[in-house]
Amino acid sequence: MGCSRPPTNLFAGPATNNKPKQVELVIATITIDGFGDMNFEPFFALAPRLPFKNVEFNCWYARNLTPAGIRSIKERCRQHTLTPVCIQGSSFGAAGNIIKDVTHKLWNMEAARQLGCKRVKFTGAGRGLQGGLDAVITVLKELAPAAEEMDMLILVENHADYNLETMEDYDRIFSAIASPNVGMCMDNAHFDGANVDLMQVVDRFHSRILHIDLKDTERKDIHKVVRYGQGVTDNARVVEQMLAHGYKGYLLIEMAPPQNKETLEEDLKRAYQLFRQYER
Repeated sequence: MGCSRPPTNLFAGPATNNKPKQVELVIATITIDGFGDMNFEPFFALAPRLPFKNVEFNCWYARNLTPAGIRSIKERCRQHTLTPVCIQGSSFGAAGNIIKDVTHKLWNMEAARQLGCKRVKFTGAGRGLQGGLDAVITVLKELAPAAEEMDMLILVENHADYNLETMEDYDRIFSAIASPNVGMCMDNAHFDGANVDLMQVVDRFHSRILHIDLKDTERKDIHKVVRYGQGVTDNARVVEQMLAHGYKGYLLIEMAPPQNKETLEEDLKRAYQLFRQYER
């Protein structure tokens, strides 16, 4: 399936004792902002009080990706000593108009480069919609050479009930696209929500998993985010197995939408403590 690892320079963690970290925690803006167009204001209000230093920006609204929007993100990160590491753009969806999807993803890649990121993330449209998995593969074939040229990783995220959902979906993607710059963002809770065995995903795709989303879902077959430890998702086992396979990349805290605004700060500090042991 073309399962080579990406070049190691695509992970750029800060130096510790003159050696860069290979695995680090990162927080997603939607963990604080939720899914609305908040211009990241709640995120930047709370983030300075949290121990996270790396940020994945969920750029799903037009103003986030304008030149002014990109400058605003960059300046606010500078003010709060935060490091952008990934942009998540809106989903693949190209029914009958591949060029719009390709150029949208290319601009996300350029925006990421302007922020100093080397990663962009996209999921699919609803199952069978917007050209289905065929359209996703067609777009990725166009993007893969650009990702290699731009020194960028394209993270293809699974989502329950969407075009990127099953192991068979990823078999098709990786059979069609061998580029080491195209890989999986493994969302543990969404695989549980789709009743896909997490350990089978790790066993089959560990060399193509480039990003791991840590969430907990209430029960199998249903994607309903709950606080860490209150659901069924075995995030720790996934991380430990991936580390055993030599995983290098980010572990994303994405408890979204926020479960309880009154306890959100406490919940996120607890999440950091739960998973910080895996940084190395």
